[in-house]
Order: sequence, then C-alpha cells, then structure tokens
Amino acid sequence: MTPEVVDVRILVTGGTGQLGSAVVARLRAAGEEVRVLSRRAAPEVVRGDLRTGRGVDTAVAGVDVVVHCATDYFGREAQLARTLVEAARWAGGPHLVYVSIVGVDRVPLGYYRAKHETEQLVAASGLPYTIQRATQFHGLVRTLLSGASRLPVVPVPRISFQPVDVRDVARRLAALALDDPAGRAADFGGPEILAAAELAQAVGEASGRRRRRIVPLKVPGETFRAYADGGHLAPGHREGEITFREYLAGRADHR
Repeated sequence: MTPEVVDVRILVTGGTGQLGSAVVARLRAAGEEVRVLSRRAAPEVVRGDLRTGRGVDTAVAGVDVVVHCATDYFGREAQLARTLVEAARWAGGPHLVYVSIVGVDRVPLGYYRAKHETEQLVAASGLPYTIQRATQFHGLVRTLLSGASRLPVVPVPRISFQPVDVRDVARRLAALALDDPAGRAADFGGPEILAAAELAQAVGEASGRRRRRIVPLKVPGETFRAYADGGHLAPGHREGEITFREYLAGRADHR
C-alpha cells in the first residue's frame, strides 16, 4: 500500500533576501509548497512587516513550518521574532526554524547579543522549534576585506574566519524544515578555517590586485579578543561544501 503523501506548507520570512531566496529555491526545487513573507512587493509574495505586524497573521495562517530568515541589524531582532512568535501561536503552533550565528554567546558584539536574545525567546516560546547557528557567510567576509584590498598596504585583523556559502546554509535549513523540531541543532560551518590574511589575499587575487602587501594586526578590545580566541568558529563542524575561493570564482564567472 502506498503511504499517504502530506504536503508540508512552509513560510519563509525574509524570503526575497540573500539567504531566504536560496532557502525558497531549495524547497521549491524539492517540490514543496512555499509561501514567502517580505516587505518588498514581488510575485508570489505575501507582503508584510515584522516590525509593525502588518500582514504577518495572513502569512502564518495555515502553515506547518516557518523558516525565519528575516533579520535586523539595528537592535530589533528580538522584536521581529516576538511578532512572529505571537502570530504563530494564534495560527496553531507551527515548527519555527531560526537561523542564528556561531558564537552569539561568546562574542560581545551588539548584533550577536541580539541574535542570542532571540534564540532564548524562540526556545521559551512554547512553539516546536529548531535553532541553527552558522558561521559567517562568504559574502560578509568578502565585503569586510574588499575595501582594504584597494590600499597599497592591506591591514587585516590577526584572526581567522570559517566562511560558509549561503547555498550550503540554505541546504541545511531546507532539510531542517522538513524534519522534526530539533531544539538547538549542531552548529554549521564552512569547509575551511583561514586566517584573515589568507582570505584578503584571495579577495585581492580575484579582483586582479595581487601585489598588495598584507599586514596582520592585533586589534585591541573585548570583541576582537573573542574573535582571536575562535569564539565565532565551529572547527568540529565543517559541513559546508563551497570554499571561499570557489565562491569568489563563481562571482567572477557572473560578471
């Protein structure tokens, strides 16, 4: 007897952003029914705003899973999640998948603290949930280093990164969305841990600026000390597949 096939209705918040759109594409390629919540007007999007609550109840209605990719860099991360959690409770309690960052409990950066507060809010929400921490995205690391790479001497902090590709994180989030709630999932990291100097060299080479002198510097302060101690790394979790140089080469191919 053929088992019954049950459609999983999934909402992706921030579904038109870099990570959210990759998650949506991954789920739809797998044949899943996906709804997108975004502040941007776009085809097949439920327009809504987690900052004000407008349209959120409509977006959450009837879904079984919410993948929360929307974020805020101005201290309102927990506010967005609180609005979503409240709507999800009224909608019957779907599985909430929240993407966070490796080191939010170890690196005293304002944005990290906001992500950690939001993790605690999700865990105490009463909803079935999964929290997935990932290391820094390739794009963020490239942006941090590309400006300095234009200088004749490139100063970089004496720290390492474990950059991960958005597509790899989207693969993991899509799998979690289709699985049972896991609580705090194992961290998800990029395939390599590289010094900032190595990453800056790769950025320079990809940009055609190979002769810059790269100077690693020790940066003072509590935040950079936490970075130097590896608080943002997940050396035991290198599940990402796309390396930083492969990411840069892919960008060059699409110019």
